[in-house]
Amino acid sequence: MLAAPTPVNEDQRLEALRACQVLDSSPEQVYDDLTHLASFICHTPISLISLVDEDRQWFKSKVGIDAETSPREVSFCGHAICDPGRILEIPDATQDPRFADNPFVTEDPNIRFYAGSPLVDADGNALGTLCVIDKKPRKLSQDQLDALDALGRQAVAWLELRRTSHELQQLLEDEGAGPAQGQAPAAEATNGSPTAASAAGPQEISSTARTKLEAIHARMETLRDRLSATR
Repeated sequence: MLAAPTPVNEDQRLEALRACQVLDSSPEQVYDDLTHLASFICHTPISLISLVDEDRQWFKSKVGIDAETSPREVSFCGHAICDPGRILEIPDATQDPRFADNPFVTEDPNIRFYAGSPLVDADGNALGTLCVIDKKPRKLSQDQLDALDALGRQAVAWLELRRTSHELQQLLEDEGAGPAQGQAPAAEATNGSPTAASAAGPQEISSTARTKLEAIHARMETLRDRLSATR
């Protein structure tokens, strides 16, 4: 068995994954809908949204298994994220030297077929996969591969939305905590008069906040372009 390799951008990838604040979160219908659709379209008993953490893969959504996590070193998805530009399809794991003696192949759940679409964010980080698994050898049709890819893009959109929501919330909290460094409070700047402070209008956001907002906007624009384009 070959352990899953480490992507060249591992530090950046892990930072992006944790910025989504999704690991160990509760189940959510929007993700469960995607795994159920993937399982239905690909006719597989197992489907997962697997997020690859530093030393584990954690399942945000799952169909057909009870486990919530497994070691990264034996994961199929750990291999898939190393080539984020394409689906990793393994027709028969017993015939693939990377997986033939993998414990997930030789023991329960007795994986034979695997196909994983990398979940690639707007910055090019593969956070995990939307994958389908079967206990018998097989291959997906091109239509099924295209559908798996499309569902994967929807999973990425929800992860990006989650990350953006948290970042904007943090930005609002940071800006609301007090005036920017070196800037006098509004009431002080207007001799303590609430009326004068109100007349002065809202304060401009700090340069740090503006930079963060521009970064968020750029990432969302990139994601929009990727979602509107056909792979």
